[in-house]
Amino acid sequence: MESAITRFLRQESTGGILLMAAAALAMLCANSPLDSLYKLLLDTPVEIKVGGLEIAKPLLLWVNDGLMAVFFLLVGLELKREFLTGELSNLGNIILPALGAAGGMLVPALIYLLLNSQNPTAARGWAIPTATDIAFALGVLSLLGSRAPASVKIFLTSLAIFDDLGAIIIIAIFYTSNLSLFSLLVAGACITVLYLLNRRGVDADSPYIIAGLIMWVALLKSGVHATLAGVILALFIPMQSKANPDRSPLCAMEEDLHTVVAFFILPLFAFCNAGIHFSGGLEKIMHPIPLGIALGLFLGKQIGIFSFCWLGLKIGIAKLPQDFSLASLYGVAVLCGIGFTMSLFIASLAFEATAVNHMFDERLGIVLGSLASGVCGFLLLHRSLGK
Repeated sequence: MESAITRFLRQESTGGILLMAAAALAMLCANSPLDSLYKLLLDTPVEIKVGGLEIAKPLLLWVNDGLMAVFFLLVGLELKREFLTGELSNLGNIILPALGAAGGMLVPALIYLLLNSQNPTAARGWAIPTATDIAFALGVLSLLGSRAPASVKIFLTSLAIFDDLGAIIIIAIFYTSNLSLFSLLVAGACITVLYLLNRRGVDADSPYIIAGLIMWVALLKSGVHATLAGVILALFIPMQSKANPDRSPLCAMEEDLHTVVAFFILPLFAFCNAGIHFSGGLEKIMHPIPLGIALGLFLGKQIGIFSFCWLGLKIGIAKLPQDFSLASLYGVAVLCGIGFTMSLFIASLAFEATAVNHMFDERLGIVLGSLASGVCGFLLLHRSLGK
């Protein structure tokens, strides 16, 4: 019977390949006669109205604000499980990926700001190159087959988990605006209900989901990004059932969501957000925003992750996992420059309230930086891991 980590890696790897196909299809549509139909689909108005409560958004924002909340719920469940019972429950396993994640967020942000600090609007995108796409990265790693030992995959996954945690904190702090006190009070009441459900040992999913759905609507109206409702909800899902000690409501929900997220939500998100036009030539690529993103992902990630990890190893606060060399560590650092899904999501938050994105396409920098990181990371790991 396969272990939880093996099943996780297999699903993430397969989902990453499907993600690549969805992104390629979006680019094909955007650069073909299907472009008008593609835009029409994304702009399709979808409205839900219950009494005086109305939520009206184009299909694109339903995907980005609604379905991505389910993705963040899964991320929150994975974070909680890993810190309680998984690889990250052991302090010795935490230090190296945590150092790598810190460097992999700090250096890309600095590179981006070096190119865009003179423009306050452009500077809002500093967090775009700080993200790592675990599904994409594991999809590339899966192409190495049995060459890649479990230690490499587990380290990459652990680093990406810390990276996701950093992204959640960044979204919560830096990408909120026009706060509504009433909506925040409703969200706070939902959090209180979730806490009481957890304390009373309720292990049925439906009460948590109902409270989480109300909280999502409240956060949607509050100015705090609604996807954070998924992370908050995950924190209150019980790790162990009091009525049945052999059952884990958290692990059961995580397993149910994995397939939906990996094979439907993330590919749909990629299809809706990766429709990049490749007209415009070198001038479009050399715009400071896409250039800063591309360099941040490709150079910043590898420099930040490897240097912080190397420093931790040198001063003795961290150690390399078994079957893991410095060459492999550098290959993984390069591979972490694949920032596709989370980078696209942060980009939508950074520039959604401005008109500046009509002058450039930040997605071009994400695709170029991710593509360069994926190809170079694969080649480096192919060489360092041997046969």
